[in-house]
Amino acid sequence: MQVQPTGIQPAPAPAPSARALATARPLRSPLPRSAAAGAVLVGLLALLAILADHLTPYSYDEIATARWQVPPVPPSAAHWLGTDALGRDLLTRLLHGARISLVVGMGGEALAVVLGVAAGGLAGWRGGWVEVVVMRGVELVLAFPMPLMVLAVAAAVPDPRILPVLGALPMPEVALLCVVLGGVGWAPIARVVRGQLLSVRRAPALEAARAVGAGEARLLLRHLLPSCLSPLLVAATVGVAGNVLAEAWLSFLGLGIRPPLPSWGAMVLEGQAQLTLNPRLCILPGLAICLAVLAFNLLGDGLRDRFDPRLPGRPLATEHAP
Repeated sequence: MQVQPTGIQPAPAPAPSARALATARPLRSPLPRSAAAGAVLVGLLALLAILADHLTPYSYDEIATARWQVPPVPPSAAHWLGTDALGRDLLTRLLHGARISLVVGMGGEALAVVLGVAAGGLAGWRGGWVEVVVMRGVELVLAFPMPLMVLAVAAAVPDPRILPVLGALPMPEVALLCVVLGGVGWAPIARVVRGQLLSVRRAPALEAARAVGAGEARLLLRHLLPSCLSPLLVAATVGVAGNVLAEAWLSFLGLGIRPPLPSWGAMVLEGQAQLTLNPRLCILPGLAICLAVLAFNLLGDGLRDRFDPRLPGRPLATEHAP
């Protein structure tokens, strides 16, 4: 016996409310392969830089060749990558150069993040004339090419040891580069923070917090600034790659790290004279620069793919309000 259809159709599923659509968030997905590869490369570089003093028996400024050897010495059991034109172990100088590049890259970006978060947070939270003044300053900094500004500051201070505060540090050249790169790199960070604060400043959660008597400091530290962590992390990671590259070309031009401190850019400059007979002196530090920049760029792009819900192909999970 067949049951005749009654013509009654099942009720359609209720459409998500405006609140549910507003609170839509991306489903948790595994870390992208680019971010994982970048994290592995960055971790490997950091590990080599930390253990640079223990991985080779030589110092970075030690003449490691025998008296009867004419440098540069080719690779051997004693010198895995050979020596440079002065007889210094090339592997040792590459490892110590990684330490300096990472310190300059991360130190300069840390200063840029501190200044950018302070300026962008002030502009996005206060608004009004404060926002106008801060953002005009940001536009003024961004109007000048970053390489030109860095070159001008680096050329204006030929000897960092004469500076009152930086000159007392163990490596004043490294400290000066961190200050210069951080001083010109805060503007993009400020724009990111301001834009993020403007997008969440009128959120219902903040209005509810204001209604229960939360102060401005609590709103800024507990609700607004945490919303900036994802874009801030992406921008800072890519900024480290830019700082590593900036340190390399500054040292190549003779305005960055000065001898005898090892720098990948300075090593490329020193190996340029031996490019025909001993190309490894120029190619190996160049490959190290490319590897470091690639590692941080992969990590930054992967984190952007992980955190940005506006990218295509990201499934959304909605919280349906009762």
